[in-house]
Amino acid sequence: MNHFELHGGELFCEDVSLSALAEAVGTPVYVYSTATLERHYAVLRDALVAEGIRGEHGGDPLLAFAVKANSNVAVLKTLAKLGAGADTVSEGEIRRALAAGVPPEKIVFSGVGKTADEIAFALKVGVSEINVESEPEMELASRVARSLGARALVAIRVNPDVSAGGHAKISTGKADNKFGVSLSEAERLYAKAANDAGLKPVGVTCHIGSQITDLAPMAEAFAKMRGLVERLRGEGLAVERLDLGGGLGVPYFNQPTPPTPADYARMIARTMGGLDVAYSFEPGRMIAANAGVLLARVLHVHERPEGRKFAVLDAAMNDLIRPAMYDAYHEIVAVKPRPGAPVVYDVVGPICETGDTFTRERALSPLEAGDLVAFLSAGAYGAVMSSEYNSRLLAPEVLVKGADYAVIRPRPTYEDMLAKEATAPWL
Repeated sequence: MNHFELHGGELFCEDVSLSALAEAVGTPVYVYSTATLERHYAVLRDALVAEGIRGEHGGDPLLAFAVKANSNVAVLKTLAKLGAGADTVSEGEIRRALAAGVPPEKIVFSGVGKTADEIAFALKVGVSEINVESEPEMELASRVARSLGARALVAIRVNPDVSAGGHAKISTGKADNKFGVSLSEAERLYAKAANDAGLKPVGVTCHIGSQITDLAPMAEAFAKMRGLVERLRGEGLAVERLDLGGGLGVPYFNQPTPPTPADYARMIARTMGGLDVAYSFEPGRMIAANAGVLLARVLHVHERPEGRKFAVLDAAMNDLIRPAMYDAYHEIVAVKPRPGAPVVYDVVGPICETGDTFTRERALSPLEAGDLVAFLSAGAYGAVMSSEYNSRLLAPEVLVKGADYAVIRPRPTYEDMLAKEATAPWL
C-alpha cells in the first residue's frame, strides 16, 4: 500500500495535491510520503517480531535502512524516529546517518572498497560493526584499529554463490560478483579474526541481490549461512550476530507480485528456527520505493507522420537513471487523467541521448503540453542516483506528512552549480 491516490480526479500524496505542489515547487520534483515510509518500516518490523526473530538482548531485530536507496537526511530521520538503523557504504553515508540522528550503535558499515580513513572514521564514531568483504580489507581494518588502540567489531560478509535479483547489475550473491568471501574462506577468516589483536569478530552477513521476487534463493542462501554459524560454533568460535541483508522485491506493477514481509518472516523462522543469534537486516527498496514519485511536466507531444507519438518531458535520465541503466519499468500516470481512450506514447526526456527514453509504446491517458505525470515507485534509487548531466539542475525533493509538505532538498540555481567549479590560474 502507498499513499498516492486519486481524489476528485487528481493525484494526491496523502492530503497534498500534486498539481498544487508542482506549481509551488516546479518540476521535475521528487515527492515522498511520510505515511508510506512509516507503514513499510512497521510492516516489516512487525512481521519479523511476530515470528520470534529478535535482535540483541531479545529486542527488535536491527532494521538498518540501506542509505544508498535514499540518502536524504529527512527521509533517514523519519525512519530513525521509528527505531531504524542505517546500512552505509561510505564515510559520507555514515555522516548522513549521524546527521539524521541514527545512533552509532545502529550503523553498519559495508562495502567492498573501504579506505583506511573511512575505517578510522567508523571506529572513532563507534559504528555497530564493519562488514569486511575480503581478507585484504580485514587486514586493513586490523591495522587501522591497532593504530588507534582499538579493536574493530567485524562481521564477515559471505558470498553464498546463489543467483538472485531483478537484473544482472543488482545481483550480488554469485561467485563471480565482487561482494564478500566464499563459504570456503569464511571459516578460516573468522578464526583468523578471532586471533587478531585488532579485531573482534561478532557475526557473519550476506546479501544476495535486490528486487528479489522469489523466496527460494533467499532460503537457499540463509540455509548456507545457518550451516556456517553452526560450523563456526562447533569450532569454539563465538557468533553473536547474523545479518541477512535486504533485497526483498517491491511491486513495480508490471512484475510478479513479490512475497509479503509476512511470507519473508515465516521463511526465515523456518530456516533459522532455534539458532540463537541477534538478527539484523538491510532493507532499502522495499521501504522507500513506493513511498516516492517523480513528478514531471509534458513539454510537448511530437507526432511523426507514420503515427509514432513522443511525449517529451522536462524530466530526464539525469533525474531518474533506472530505465536507462537497468531497463527498469516505472508505472507512469497522469496527475489529472483526461477522459478518452488511452494513447500509445514513447515517453522521453530532453537529454541528447537515445538512452534518455523512459519507456516505449506505453498506453497512457491522453497527454497535452503542460500536463503533469508521475513516475511511481521512484522513492528508491531515484534522486540518490541523479546527476547534473547536460548541466541540468538537480531535481528538488519534497517530504509530505498529511496536509503539510517541506522541501527537503531545494533545487539549486545555475549560480550554485557553477560556483562548485574553479578556474585554473593560467586561464
